[in-house]
Amino acid sequence: MPEPTKKDEMSNGEKESVAPDSSEVPMPTPEISLEVSPPPPEQPVETEGKDPQPIEVIKPVQPEPVENGSKEPEPEAVVVGAKEQVESVNSEVKEAPSPCSPPPPDKDDDATTNTPSPPPPPEDANTVKKLSIELPNDSVHVSAMGRKDSVWSLGEGQAPEDLDKPVDTPPLSSLLIERPQGGSITVGGDISFVAKVEAQDLLRKPTIKWFKGKWMDLASKTGKHLQLKETFDRRTKIHTFEMHIIKAKDNYAGNYRCEVTYKDKFDSCSFDLEVKELEQSQSVDIRSAFKRSSEGHEDAGDLDFSGLLKHREPKQDETPEVDVWEILKSARPDQYEKIAFEYGITDLRGLLKRLKKTKKEEKKSEAFAKKLDPAYQVDKGGKIRLVVDLADPTVELKWYKNGQEIRPTPNQRKFIFEQKGTQRIMVINNCGLNDDAAYSVAAGEEKCTTELFVKELPVKITKEIEAVKTTVNERIELACEVSEEGAQVKWCKNGVEVPTGPRSRYRVKSEGLKHWLIIDDASKEDTGTFSLMASGGTSEAKVQVELKPLKIIQDLQDMTVLLGQPLKMHCEIFPGNVPGRWYRNGQLIQSNDRINILQRAKNHRLEIVNSTIHDAGDYTFVPEGYSQSLCAKVHIVDPPRVHLESLNFPDNTVTIVAGNKLRVEIPISGEPAPRVVWMKGERVILDSGHRVRAETFSDHTSLTIDIAEKEDTGNYKIVLQNEAGEAGASIKVKVVDIPDPPEVPLVTEVGGDWCSMTWEPPIYDGGSPILGYFIERKKKQSSRWMRLNFDLNKETTFEPKKMIEGVPYEVRVFAVNAIGVSKPSEPSKAFVPLAVTSEPTMLVVDDVTDTTVTMKWRPPDTIGAAGLDGYLVEYCIEGTDDWRVTNKELTEKTKYTITGLPPEAKILVRVRAINAAGASTPRTLQHSILVKEVIEPPKIRIPRHLRQTYTRKVGEAVNLVIPFMGKPRPKVSWLKEGQTVDPTQVTIRNTDCDSIIFIRKAERKHSGKYDMKVEVENHVDTAIVDIQIVDLPGPPQCVKIDEVWGGNVALDWTPPKDNGNAAITGYTIQKADKKTMEWYTCIEHYHRTCITITELVVGNEYYFRIYSENMVGLSEGATQTKDSALIVKEGMQLKNPEYIDHDFKEPPKFTQPLINTFAIAGYNATLNCSVRANPRPKVIWMKNKIAIIDDPRYRMFSNQGVCTLEIRKPSPYDGGMYSCKAINYLGDALVECKLEVKGGFTFSELMQRGVPLHLIDKYMSETKAVEQPEK
Repeated sequence: MPEPTKKDEMSNGEKESVAPDSSEVPMPTPEISLEVSPPPPEQPVETEGKDPQPIEVIKPVQPEPVENGSKEPEPEAVVVGAKEQVESVNSEVKEAPSPCSPPPPDKDDDATTNTPSPPPPPEDANTVKKLSIELPNDSVHVSAMGRKDSVWSLGEGQAPEDLDKPVDTPPLSSLLIERPQGGSITVGGDISFVAKVEAQDLLRKPTIKWFKGKWMDLASKTGKHLQLKETFDRRTKIHTFEMHIIKAKDNYAGNYRCEVTYKDKFDSCSFDLEVKELEQSQSVDIRSAFKRSSEGHEDAGDLDFSGLLKHREPKQDETPEVDVWEILKSARPDQYEKIAFEYGITDLRGLLKRLKKTKKEEKKSEAFAKKLDPAYQVDKGGKIRLVVDLADPTVELKWYKNGQEIRPTPNQRKFIFEQKGTQRIMVINNCGLNDDAAYSVAAGEEKCTTELFVKELPVKITKEIEAVKTTVNERIELACEVSEEGAQVKWCKNGVEVPTGPRSRYRVKSEGLKHWLIIDDASKEDTGTFSLMASGGTSEAKVQVELKPLKIIQDLQDMTVLLGQPLKMHCEIFPGNVPGRWYRNGQLIQSNDRINILQRAKNHRLEIVNSTIHDAGDYTFVPEGYSQSLCAKVHIVDPPRVHLESLNFPDNTVTIVAGNKLRVEIPISGEPAPRVVWMKGERVILDSGHRVRAETFSDHTSLTIDIAEKEDTGNYKIVLQNEAGEAGASIKVKVVDIPDPPEVPLVTEVGGDWCSMTWEPPIYDGGSPILGYFIERKKKQSSRWMRLNFDLNKETTFEPKKMIEGVPYEVRVFAVNAIGVSKPSEPSKAFVPLAVTSEPTMLVVDDVTDTTVTMKWRPPDTIGAAGLDGYLVEYCIEGTDDWRVTNKELTEKTKYTITGLPPEAKILVRVRAINAAGASTPRTLQHSILVKEVIEPPKIRIPRHLRQTYTRKVGEAVNLVIPFMGKPRPKVSWLKEGQTVDPTQVTIRNTDCDSIIFIRKAERKHSGKYDMKVEVENHVDTAIVDIQIVDLPGPPQCVKIDEVWGGNVALDWTPPKDNGNAAITGYTIQKADKKTMEWYTCIEHYHRTCITITELVVGNEYYFRIYSENMVGLSEGATQTKDSALIVKEGMQLKNPEYIDHDFKEPPKFTQPLINTFAIAGYNATLNCSVRANPRPKVIWMKNKIAIIDDPRYRMFSNQGVCTLEIRKPSPYDGGMYSCKAINYLGDALVECKLEVKGGFTFSELMQRGVPLHLIDKYMSETKAVEQPEK
């Protein structure tokens, strides 16, 4: 039988009683049906057990409801034993797992895994519930099983805690027309179960599931022993579902369930399968084996533990000898229970175990000399000791509560663990309801279990409620005291529980042992009997509320009201807060939208917002509970009136969706019938209108718009006139439509994978308020939009997330009103989600003075799609954490000077990279910097293009930057030809590291040699810059014709007087026929001052002119011959002398060799040489005798025989022997030079690197010695 639950109550409403001994006779037991298979051929097993002090638990068993008017059995008291100690025999039978049987449940989880399934309906009116039993793990001793470890279910799968609840007969199947029936087979046999569902009203096939036990879905267990089949008969429209079990095994026995679902319909059916072993001779006396004894005698059943809880004298079995096994074999499974109880077999659990399992002798416990009792009981707040005796004191012991290990803690006094010899004791202090649980102790591999019941004492009433008599509107306070603080009590009025919610007139308060029920404003309805119910008793008291005498302070007055005007009636009575009723002509007046009935203390008001003809009459106010009444007459006059209030339109606004038909009917009144005019603005609406028309009837007027348009929105005025007067009203027609698209969204902020966007609402909301917005986004290169919100966004801002950094996106917005969704807005401008950069790299010190530190660094390795806006430089004094920002505005350069530093201080510096996404992780200098300047001798570094004459044309700008070095800041001075430079002609600007000469418009007078001097204390360095300003030359002088012969003319001239401050590079000679005077160029870039012009036309007369040319260009003017040359025909032929052509071919020869060169690391270097050869030679450059081919670090030029090799930003690796080789078919030539690349370190950089001073002096002197020959 199920174990008792202490919170179950007796059938008479009292709680369970627990006593050490009781002689109460149990009530007749109800009929219970059992499924029994023949027991194995073994002999009954003898059991031994001690008989501890039993605990009797009397528990009501609710009767099973039956059909067809059958009588229900009376409740019974079930006496359950609390302890059984069986050492020789138990139900230790192990089942092998199979595909069709669930694994044996863990004893701590058995209560959760055995979920009850829906029970099938009874077969007939007299059939009682079957009892199906879920067996726990057979390897666990019966005496160690707690109530959490074994579940008995009344019906099919009912939990133990629900045994005391009435079981309702389930409704007949709504889906299954044929249910599978239980059956029995022998081991190795086959059996089929069939379920049928009628598909007459089903649109699709229903879903069916087959289960074994409470949870195992058999769909995953199909195989050679289990097959599931589905068929459909189109003629009868019936689905047939079959489950075939082939070659059944012993562990296939158990409870099965079939569940059918279709949409919201559900149906299920449970059935049992019994697997029998081969019949053998049986000589077991089943009645003696499974009778429950009081002391666990040898003839007790397998699960006979009732004798441990209640001491009863064994009774003599007066039943005649009957073969119960034969009766059970011939009976139906649903009759097993009745037969078992008829022949005195009460140990139902033991009976089933003995019938279904093979008995095996239990091994004697090796760990426990004495185990826990099966059950203990303690009062709430008390203390209890759980004691076990160990056979081996060295074994490790663990205590568990509901399967959870109990671990001792230093500050917790709830559980105390003690040791006395071989005894192990756990003490539970201050027991509460949460301590009511299953406890177990494990010693090695063995385990024993017990159950603790905590008894809660009843709450008694120590001070009764006092009766109260008062009048209305007074405060009532009922008080009562109970025996326990925090007790749960219930207040009732006339036997019904008092509502105590937030809006209730009743308030409940408790403090300690006291409980109050408070009524702030008592009314006559509060009269009655109030009671307080506790678990240990009830207290009652009567409350009587009476009325106060009525006094009329202000009576009702007769009134005359204009129709349509408000009607207000007022009276004042005492006492206040007395409700009353208003009557008109004997009819009760109810409050509505037009009539408002108010009561404030003594004042009672009746207000009619718009009075009508029907409001005239005799008005009476009757106070509730009094026989007196107040009366008055009201007269209504009837001018014309428009009854807009009957339309129930908010603010007299009629809303219509565009394109629909609108018809508004407005009731009117007036006697005689008024003349009605409809107007919109100044336009009168006629009844003969086509799309918009107005119509008037006896009691109402109407406005009809066949197809509503946006322009129909506006105010419509109604004017009524009759002899009694004039009335007017207006209604507003609102034509609504979907809104216009919102404005183009604006993306205000962008993150790594998110952005913030905002937009303006649509200009036209469609006549209906905007309810919200939908937002979509897409990649710019994609055409697929993705919605970002499925719930309307109420705001005009949104933050899309989960975007890919660096990918352009666009967003758009839809507006939504009550009519629908607008068209999408125009897409926003494309934006790219951005993230912060990585930290800057290679942060080093560039320069240090007494008050400044210059830092330089390289850009971050990872910049990302956000780019780089600039850098933020911070510093702090060593030993502090106060970082100060040095640049308030971002610097885009990778170099920055920190100013205003205290001399000889040590500082730390860090740099952050800033972009649109924010600041990066800072890059901090690993060591501190000493703010102290080091003297460095001055050094002028003349750029290579200024080491030769610097040439510029007249009018061009001259901007020369000459860098220099030196610390502290050098003093720079300039002289021109030994004289001070005129600042009005030449602008000179000096900085810490360079000097700039600037001439806005160069003139020839600016030419000359400029001397630059740089001074640092006693150290001086000088340099010379030669500037040449050139202009166009003048024309040649004295051009004359020396001789004319045949078609030839010999010319001669002198160079120009003004060469433009540059050498004359050639002349251009032109000729012109005297007849046309059109000039034609004969020759350009001619270098000599005499020439012979040939191939002139005989008979023509020619003039000649000559332009001079320098590096700037041709002279502005030309010198023309004064005389002309006439070409005449002569009879003699001129023999041209024969000349032998000179052979200009020669092998390559270098006219200017390569020279050894020193280069500075990081600055471009060039190697130059010149070669002469004919034909033009092939030039090959080599480094260390290896040809330089397609190397991007080198650039090679060849112009007019001058060969140049440019080395881009050389490093020490680029030093070595360079050679230039020229080759043609006549021979070859080779020149070589040595290139050395210096590191280019300054004096301060060497000091910062910690180089000793004598090594620095040696390095600087060598560098200076190398640079002197270059000057």
